[in-house]
Formats: sequence, C-alpha cells, structure tokens
Amino acid sequence: MDDATTPSIANSAITYGPVAVVLHWLLAVLIAAAFFIGVSMVDLPFSPQRFRFFNWHKWLGIAVLMLSAARLLWRASGHRPPPTPAGMPAWQVAAYRGTHIAFYGMFFVVPLLGWAYTSAVGVPVVFLGWLPLPDFGPRDKALGEDVLKPLHAVASYVLATLVVVHVAAALKHHYVERDGLLVRMWPWWPSRRRA
Repeated sequence: MDDATTPSIANSAITYGPVAVVLHWLLAVLIAAAFFIGVSMVDLPFSPQRFRFFNWHKWLGIAVLMLSAARLLWRASGHRPPPTPAGMPAWQVAAYRGTHIAFYGMFFVVPLLGWAYTSAVGVPVVFLGWLPLPDFGPRDKALGEDVLKPLHAVASYVLATLVVVHVAAALKHHYVERDGLLVRMWPWWPSRRRA
C-alpha cells in the first residue's frame, strides 16, 4: 500500500485516530466496571464472592492506571486532539478543557488511592492473580481505614460525576448543537452536523 491509501493511526483534523478511540472506549468500559463492582462489593458479607469482587476491582484499577499512562503518553507524543467545532462558545471550550484535565488527574488519583489503601491495610495487589505488585505506601491500618479508604470512595464518586457530565455534554452537542463533537470519538455514529 502506498501512503495515500494506508490508514493513519494519528488523529485527523476531524476525528480521533483509532489508537485514541480504542484507548478512550476501553478506559471507559474499565472505569464503569470498576465503579459498579466497587459499589456492589462494599455491602457484601465476607464470602468467596466478595473476595472475587475485591480482586476484580483491584485488577480493573491497575488496568485503568496502565491504560491512563498509555493514553497520556500517546497524547504527549504529539497526537493532539482535533480542534473543537467552529463557533463553540469560549466558556464551553474552557469547560471541555477543564473537564479533560480533571479526567486525567482522576484516572491516576482514584486507582493510586485504592492501591495505597490496600497496601496500608496489608492486602497485596496481585494483578490478574499472578503478578504481585509492590506496596504503594506504608503499612498503617489506621491510615488505610480512616484516611485512604474514604478518599478513594470520594474520588471514585467525583470521577463518576465527571463521566456523567461528560456523557451529557457529548449527547447535548450531538442532538442539540449538532456540531459533530461526538462523532470525533465515535466515528461509526452517523453525523448529524448542521448544514
């Protein structure tokens, strides 16, 4: 294939490239799964199911951390996002950028707090059941239970709130503004861009 027909993995002036799209949607699925497993496991009685949920939750958190690092490296290596739609109000552009900065921060803060919590209470993280990870912080049960666990929970809900706002804004841009913003990250969705 020549360069004219070779599909590009880079972002274009209109849409994100396939690498960015896959990282975005895979991260979205993992974050949603980790959140819902986390919410459902806290009230379970001590049982093999609770143990499985805790392990799955930790594995998902580590996967989110690794994918977030990959996504940040991809972005930092010169893969700039497509420009925002022409005519978008300045406050919406600022909100868009601020939300994305907050997302990147929470992608690291939430799993690192969870890892620090499990390290503090003396429960190791063994990724996928075979790769033991080092402790992320000192062993201090009081610190874990009284500080890190509540911080992890609050940060998780902050991230969930950001996700809801992000989805609502994307749908508003697609169905109300019809400015093609959603299609940039979902290239298979038929565009309803205004004529």
